[in-house]
Formats: sequence, C-alpha cells, structure tokens
Amino acid sequence: MIESRWQRGAFFAAPGLLLAGFGAVHPAYLDAATAGWWTSLHVILLPVFPLLAGAQWLLLASAPRWLRWPGRLAAFAFAAFYGGLDAVAGIAAGTVVHAQHGATPVAGAVFGIGDLLGLIGSACFLAAGVAIVAAAAMRVRWRAAPGAVLLLLASVSFLDSHIFWPRGVFTMIGVAAGMFLLALVLPLAGGLE
Repeated sequence: MIESRWQRGAFFAAPGLLLAGFGAVHPAYLDAATAGWWTSLHVILLPVFPLLAGAQWLLLASAPRWLRWPGRLAAFAFAAFYGGLDAVAGIAAGTVVHAQHGATPVAGAVFGIGDLLGLIGSACFLAAGVAIVAAAAMRVRWRAAPGAVLLLLASVSFLDSHIFWPRGVFTMIGVAAGMFLLALVLPLAGGLE
C-alpha cells in the first residue's frame, strides 16, 4: 500500500523515468559497433515498456466504466504492440546486424515491420492517455490540467520519438511528469489509495 500522494506520484513516474534513463544510453544508430549493446538493451527493455501500460491501467481505475475499459484495452494493445517493436526492431535487428557484421537488407525488412508495430503501439498509448485525461477532467476538473497537458504532449511526441536521445528521453520525462501530476489528483482503486 502506498502511504502518501507523493509516493503514489513517484510510483507512476517511475516507468517513464526508467525509460528516460535507458534512452540516454540507447545507441542512435544500429551498426556493427553498436549491435551487441542494441540487442542487450532491448532484451532489458522488454519488461520495462509494459510498466507504462500498467500505469495507464491503474490511472484509469476511477474512470467511468464506458471510458475505463476502452482506455485499458488501448493500454494493453500498447504493451503488446510496443513489445513487438522491441522484439523485432530491437532484438531481432540487433542480432542480424551483429551476426552479419553490419546492416543488411534483412535488417531493413525487420525494421519495416518493427516500425509498424511501434506506430500502432504508440498510437494505442496516445489513445489510453486521451482516456486518462478525459476521465481526470471529468473527475477533478481543472486540477487535472497540468498533468493532462504534459501527458498528452508527451504521448503525441512518443508517436515518432521512441526513447532515443534527446527527444525520446524528454518525451519519457514528460510522460513521467504527466503521470506523476495526475496521480496526485486522481482517486485510485486497488490498494493504491
């Protein structure tokens, strides 16, 4: 059980901050020199990105049912499709480039499907964010505004920024800050109160 609103806010900010940290050490390009770290990093990230979906799921706890379940479905889809991006464009592409000692047409094809999975996943993240913001606005009115603005701006940026330095890192910091501020003002269920 989380004791205070500040601890609860930190709980919701943690996934975004963790991803921002990983983004700061994410290689800008995949080539023979970065392929080993690229692959390893994406293995590490497989369980981290779904934490964002978990945070969205929990932030929707006080939403009306008609908004909560579409938002939660979008959060689940984010976790599934974005995990696919990490597996394909992260682990598989990194492995191919490492094994072939450089970029190949196969790596390009793998990136093509990975990019599609990532776009679908990040669009689902945005959809869940819109549901969170709508529910927060209905529940706590203007007190939701600072967190809502940050979360929505960061969610739009996430559509094409991944977690790469610098934009992706700042995107994840924006996600963390938005979730932190929303968690401060929203009532939550499930033992987090």
